[in-house]
Amino acid sequence: MATNSRSRIAMKWAAGALGIAASAYATCSSVRWCRYGRPVPAPADDADPLLDHAMPVYDVAERHHIQVMAPADVTFDAACEQDLMALPLVRAIFKGREILLGSEPDTVARPRGLLALTRSLGWGVLAEVPGREVVMGAVTQPWHPNVVFRPLPPEEFIAFDEPGYVKIAWTLRADPRGPHQSVFRTETRVMTTDAVARAKFRWYWMRFSPGILLIRWLSLGPVRRDAERRAKSAALRPLRAA
Repeated sequence: MATNSRSRIAMKWAAGALGIAASAYATCSSVRWCRYGRPVPAPADDADPLLDHAMPVYDVAERHHIQVMAPADVTFDAACEQDLMALPLVRAIFKGREILLGSEPDTVARPRGLLALTRSLGWGVLAEVPGREVVMGAVTQPWHPNVVFRPLPPEEFIAFDEPGYVKIAWTLRADPRGPHQSVFRTETRVMTTDAVARAKFRWYWMRFSPGILLIRWLSLGPVRRDAERRAKSAALRPLRAA
C-alpha cells in the first residue's frame, strides 16, 4: 500500500511538472510570436560593433551574459571549447527537434568544442578579435528537417539577399573587468530575406525558440565553471613549480 501511495504521489508530481513545463513553453512561444520583428536594441554594455557591421538590421536578437571570476582570454577560450552536447538537456532538445521535424540523425563524427563543432556544420567566421570575440554566421532555411548551413565571406554575407533564406549571426565574447574578472556574452541575430522566409521562420521561431533560448542559458554556467577552474589551475601552477 505504501509503495502504491508513493507511486501515485510521484505520478502527480511528474504530471504537475509536465503541466508547468507545457505552460511555460506555451507562454514563451506566444511571447516570441508577438514580439517577432520588434527586437529590443542592445543596451550600452552589450553594444557590439563587429556584430553591428555583420548584421545592422535584424528581425530577432537574443542576448545573454554572465559574470566570470577569470581573465577575459581564459573565459573566451572556455566558451569556444565548451562541449554543449555533454549536457543531457541540450541533447534532449536537439532530439526533440529531430522528432518533431522528422530529421535524419547526424551520423558524422563531429568535434566536441563549440567553435569547431559549428564550423564543421557549416558556420563561417565573419569577424574576430583574438582572445576576445568571434562572430559566426551562415545563411540557411532552418524550417527544413535536415538543415544546411552555408558559410559566406563577410562582405558576401552582409550583402546576401537571395529570396527564401534566413541569415543568422551569433557571437562568443569575453569583456575584461580587471585582470582577473570578465563578462561572458553571447548574442544571436536573425534576418530574413523576404516575406516568404519571414513567415516560415516566424512559425519556426514560435515552435523552437524556447528550446533554443534554453540552450543559450544552459551554456552560461558551464562556461563560467570551466573558465574559473582554468584560472585557478593557472594561478596554482607557479606554486606547484616552487
